[in-house]
Amino acid sequence: MRPLRLLVPLALAFAVSLPVAASAQSFTDAQRKDIESIVRNYLLAHPEVLEEVSAELGKRQAVAETQKQKAAVDKHAKALFNSPNSVVLGNPKGDVNFVEFFDYNCGYCKRAMTDMLDLMNFDPNLRVTLKDFPVLSPGSVEAARVAIAVKMQDPTGKKYLDFHRKLLGGHGQADKARALAAAKDVGLDVARIEKDMASPQINETLKENFKIAEDMGLTGTPSYVIGKEVVVGAVGLAELTKKVSMARCGKESC
Repeated sequence: MRPLRLLVPLALAFAVSLPVAASAQSFTDAQRKDIESIVRNYLLAHPEVLEEVSAELGKRQAVAETQKQKAAVDKHAKALFNSPNSVVLGNPKGDVNFVEFFDYNCGYCKRAMTDMLDLMNFDPNLRVTLKDFPVLSPGSVEAARVAIAVKMQDPTGKKYLDFHRKLLGGHGQADKARALAAAKDVGLDVARIEKDMASPQINETLKENFKIAEDMGLTGTPSYVIGKEVVVGAVGLAELTKKVSMARCGKESC
């Protein structure tokens, strides 16, 4: 007689391997009840099996998600790393691409900004690209539209970084008014910003960013692409440093 632990998987495999129509015809009511009873009793006696199944399902889903993200990174490589609509900071010719999707009303992004600035200061070969991903509120969208207009006025990124730090590091909810005030404080031409906000480039930039994020399965901020790896969440400076090293030399520390 087979051990019950082997019998249950065999019964399950046999049952699910048959076409639905054939299964309905092949088993009598009594046989189906016997199979259901075997499975039920086994699971009640060994509930840890459900944990094993859940863990395995989680692993397979994680692998599938990683594959989806890598495919999206390859598909959108040009827009991710070399879009004329993006702000590039750090070393434009750096050997590692560090892309951050952010929202000006994201509390985690406020803390993650310090991590990004520290990385830029510590790593002279890091190429940083910022992408507006305003998912939290209408105010976020307004602030993003101002930010894109700021980039249009300051392609070098120097004034943009000052603006970015002031708005993202400020208190209260970001919106058009706060974004324009931040731009004015760092010496930008506010009248030109308001004019540029009507440019088709604003919508094109947001559409591009959202399409990339959607294909990579991003739903929140901050999210990153470091090298070719997608990293979700404010994982902290130490973890980001490891990811940069992995992208550079395949090890957590080069």
